[in-house]
Parts: sequence; C-alpha cells; structure tokens
Amino acid sequence: MNSEPHRWVSLKEILAEFPFKVLSGLGSDIPICRVVADSRRVEPGALFVACPGQVADGHRYIPDALDRGAAAVVGERPIPNLKVPYLQVDNARRALAYLSAAYFGYPARRLTMVGVTGTDGKTTTCNLLYQILRSAGLKVGMISTVNAVIGDQTLDTGFHVTTPEAPEVQAYLAMMVQAGLTHAVLETTSHGWAQYRVDACEFDIGIITNITHEHLDYHGSFENYRAAKARLFASLPETLPKVQGNPHLAVLNRDDSSYEFLSSLVSGPQVCYGLGPDADIHAVELRSDRAGSRFTVQGRGFQLPVISSLMGKFNVSNCLAALAAAVCGLGISPETCANGIAALPGVSGRMERIDLGQPFSAYVDFAHTPHALRVAIDTVRQLTKGRVIVIFGSAGLRDREKRRMMAEVSLERADITILTAEDPRTESLEEILDDMASGARSKGGIEEKNFWRIPDRGNAIRLGVHLARAGDVVMACGKGHEQSMCFDTTEYPWDDRLAMRAALSELLGMNGPQMPHLPTQG
Repeated sequence: MNSEPHRWVSLKEILAEFPFKVLSGLGSDIPICRVVADSRRVEPGALFVACPGQVADGHRYIPDALDRGAAAVVGERPIPNLKVPYLQVDNARRALAYLSAAYFGYPARRLTMVGVTGTDGKTTTCNLLYQILRSAGLKVGMISTVNAVIGDQTLDTGFHVTTPEAPEVQAYLAMMVQAGLTHAVLETTSHGWAQYRVDACEFDIGIITNITHEHLDYHGSFENYRAAKARLFASLPETLPKVQGNPHLAVLNRDDSSYEFLSSLVSGPQVCYGLGPDADIHAVELRSDRAGSRFTVQGRGFQLPVISSLMGKFNVSNCLAALAAAVCGLGISPETCANGIAALPGVSGRMERIDLGQPFSAYVDFAHTPHALRVAIDTVRQLTKGRVIVIFGSAGLRDREKRRMMAEVSLERADITILTAEDPRTESLEEILDDMASGARSKGGIEEKNFWRIPDRGNAIRLGVHLARAGDVVMACGKGHEQSMCFDTTEYPWDDRLAMRAALSELLGMNGPQMPHLPTQG
C-alpha cells in the first residue's frame, strides 16, 4: 500500500484497550512495527495474527512468520514454548481488527464514519455521498471496492477485493487522519462483516441499499447473509462518544424486503428512503433516459428537484440513500445534496456507455446478481425500441444456484442472451456454462436462436456487437470496473470496457485497442 503509516508501538500499548479476554499470554514492552495476518508480509518487529481460514490456517504459518522476524504472535490455539510472546484469544480475526486499530491509534475515533452495505448499489451510493460531502465543503475520504480516495491520492484496493482486510482498512483510515480529513465513507460487504474486517471502525451512520440473493455459498443461507449485513446496524450503538459528535443514524430502504427486519433490529434513530410515499425521503415525478435521471425529492420538511447523470430507478434509490444520510445524519442542506448528486458524472463500470459511433448502444455494467441483472436489463429496455442483447457469466467457486437464476432472468427479460466466462477459477468453465444453459432452457431458451454459449469472453462480446442492429442495446454484465479475470489460480488482465471498445473497433473497421487475451482464446 502506498504511503502506509509506519510507526513503532509497544505490544502493551496495543493491548491497553483490547476489548476481549486474552486466554493466555501477557503483553510486554516489546516494540511492534506493524500488524499483519499474512506471513509473507511479516518483517522484523511485526505482530503476526494467525487466523483460521476457509482454505488455509494461519497457525500453520507461524514458523514462517518467526523466520521472517515476527516479534510476537496472536492465535486461537494453545502453543507452548514459542520463542516470542504468544497471546491466545477466542477469535483471531476479530482480534486482528482491534489490534490493527490500536496500532494506528484508533483512527476511526477521529473521523465521522459512514458505512454502506447491501447487495447492489454500494459503490454508487458511496460515490454519491462522497460527492455530497465534498459539495458541503467537508474533508472526506472514501474506501470502496474500486479504490480508496484519500485527499489527492487514489489507491487501487485490488483486483477482486470486497472489503480490504482489517490492517489495510485501518491503515487507510490512519492515512485519512494524517491528511486532515474529517469524514470517511466506507463500503462494507457481507464478507467484510462476517470476517470482522470492519470491526473497530466505530461507525456513526449505517446505510443499506438492498439485500437480495448473493454469496449463499459462503453464508449458507439468506438469513445468515442478512445477519452479516445487519452487523453494521447492530454496531452503531457501540460507537463511543467522539469529540466531533455522534450522529448515530440507520438509513434503511423502505422498498426492500430487508426493511422490517432491520427496522425492528435498530435500537437508535432511523430514517427510511424509497420510491413510494410511505418513505421518509422519497421521489416523485421520476424521469430517466440516456442522459440520466430527473426527479423531485420530498422529505422531512423539504421538496426540491434533483438531476443526476445516473440512469434508472435503482440509481434514483441510491441517490435517495445518500441524500437521506447527508440531510438527516450529517445536517447537510438538501440543496447542497442536490449539487453533490449532480456533480457525479458516473461510476466506473456501472452502466458505463461505450460509444464509438456505432448505430446501437453499448454498455458495461457490474450487475452480477440475479436482482442486479434484472434491474439492468429493465433499465436499458426503457431506452430502446430495439432488442436487448446481454453478455454475462457466473463465477466459479461461488453460489451455484445463482447460475441458473441469472440465465433465467436474462431469458425472461432480454432478447438475446450470450453466456460466457466470468472468473471460473478452478472450476470447469464448461460445467458452469452447462448449469447456466440449463436455466436458459427452463425459460424457453433455444440454443443459437435466443441464447448462445461462448466460452471466450472476448468472442462473446464480439458476437454481441455483430448480432446488434441499429437501435439495439448490447450490454456486458458482471465485471464492470474489474481489471482481471481468474482462470485456475491465475489472474489474467481483463477489462470489459476495453474489450467492448476492441470489438466495436473491429466491427467498424477503425483503429482501436487489441482484444485482451484469455486462455479460452484457443
């Protein structure tokens, strides 16, 4: 990580406010230079936290950490006679978050923290709120799945990162404090909450976008997935008083099935937003086209027009979420919020239009869940009298049920469906496509008539643009902003936007970028 704050702190100081019981071992005055959970990142003087994982157990890497100079170790198992101080705890992952925060001096306590969670729309909502806070003249930073924005720096958070690991999250927050920022907007995923990556972030405001079918392979059930998201709202009352004050507000989606569950769980102040009049903050007179969206927002004692470059009802909902948090939680005027929303030109890889002068529309979108795909198709359907051609895949080592569901949604709503690769990882791409094709056939799909299977994603996008007629819409979904695709255990450089430009350039006979190479090209 660029410019990561680096300092020496005694182990005793790091443990001074540790909120959990240490089962064995004592802190000492031994100096610590960093806190890490990856033995490969250990350097002399580091505190290594051995976390059990789905694939590998950190306890196995304690010898490697010691060889690299670890000054102390934290783990969950009793390990006698270690040559450095060893502290045993109940939950190493949760300990990692608090130890990381302590090492950096609990930076979240010096920031007004806003957490955004949900299945779809998190990144867009974070960017909207970030722009609103900037319009209000506030010094704000942001951590999303796309990047971290800290002052004048924009840092890549990784190829396929959800929420960064706890040491990275706390390092980003410490950098924000060093840069003189006062507010932080943080995108938080279900994995991030289930793995305690954002514990010790001491959130003041929590926002939910929606909760739909996703990650059930990891969480096991929808209820567990919802519970992971709900940890954001359960954490709000635990935030200690801050010098700058504590808004303590839950921002809930009145239109989503999660509303009743979360509303009953929240013990403090809450506000709801939605497209209907039963929401505290809601939209009327909604119009959306290729240029974006226009609507009037009505709220607690105010009403004003809003213009956004983001199109679709789902993005109006994201605008309302950000506005509700800003007005009701941070005291920002509705007019300033409208200015901030208008200032956002778009979000990388989210309904991003690719226009090289072709006689049809082309978009790249991150839609990678059944709900998001349905909404994306419905949105572009309203923009054309032509056909909708959709290209997407389903990731390997992830929720298998989603494969059929994605294909079913596309066959019901699109005119042409092209099934292709999307991070097959160590699974068989052929078997993934078989699962998806089965879902397509269940909705009346006829192969090579209204749906195709094209393993190579570049060729799939090529097929999409070659099938397009004047007035149609071609949309590549599922990768959005991502910069790589995983086959086996190798990440290959890949960008859907670049691939779409390459395919369009070939179609139009003009100079353009080369199609990125994937192992499926033959």
